[in-house]
Amino acid sequence: MSTNVRTPPAHGAVRTAPESAPGSVASNTAPPQQLSNEDIEKVFATIDIPPCPVIVIDAMREAQKDMPDMVRLAKSISADVGMAAMTIKLANSPLFRAGAPITNVRRALERLGTINVVCVVVAAALRETLKGPSAAFLDSYWAKTSAVALGSGMIAKRQYGISPDAAYTYALFHDAGIPLMLRRYPEYEKVLTIGRATGDLLVDSETKYFPCTHPVIGSLLVRNWGLPATLINAIRLHHERDVYSLPDTTLQGSSLSLIATTHIAERLIGQLLGEKEYEVGQALFDRAVTHLGLSSEDLEDVHEDMIQALNESKR
Repeated sequence: MSTNVRTPPAHGAVRTAPESAPGSVASNTAPPQQLSNEDIEKVFATIDIPPCPVIVIDAMREAQKDMPDMVRLAKSISADVGMAAMTIKLANSPLFRAGAPITNVRRALERLGTINVVCVVVAAALRETLKGPSAAFLDSYWAKTSAVALGSGMIAKRQYGISPDAAYTYALFHDAGIPLMLRRYPEYEKVLTIGRATGDLLVDSETKYFPCTHPVIGSLLVRNWGLPATLINAIRLHHERDVYSLPDTTLQGSSLSLIATTHIAERLIGQLLGEKEYEVGQALFDRAVTHLGLSSEDLEDVHEDMIQALNESKR
């Protein structure tokens, strides 16, 4: 790995030259540009974006029907041990738990509904697809991601107008570019270690050493898999320093609220894990708290929720 550190462009950029990087922010009020077809082609030439698995396509197609065949979905999920376990675990989580614990996939599907079933299918397929050379790193990544997703959904339940399901789904995929970066760049984990030691945020470390960042990669993965545009934009922009000031034409309010729940969940889960801050940063955390209108008492309650989410993710 080269030790030369290049001047980083904006986080949403695919770099050619720093002064003309698409997606860069010229000032505190200028919105990020959309990625051009040329930018996207450069990413695909640099990173292997996996195609959408057949089971995900089938699940999304089934969910779009007026009368989804839940028996068919249950059979498909039950055939995959990991997917079945994830389905039952989510159905019994604080986000969806109602009544006695569920022990079979069919009952879990009835509790979750088709939209959340698709989320489980996509999540399980994503985890299987994004296997890489560093098993320990990925195990830690998925454990934290699961806790953050659950925590984001629990924060959304406390808010008016934010779907807990959407918050859970967004948080589950918002950092999906990280495993792809790890798989493409053998030195990626080392770069993150250096960044933590020097106090750099994750996305700043990426811009120093690599031609693109995980928000760009993650947004293209989600787009490639046919997930909603609200998720795509939120994933691509969630590390922009002025994300809470972007106009609705660039980032819808509903997408920004998903980012805010995840910023808070990720920061608090990281603290509970004893991690040195390297994802969100104080500035974005404070803006997220303000965006959701949380008081100090609210944050104390949310902190208790995060403890529960972290404990649930370990089961």
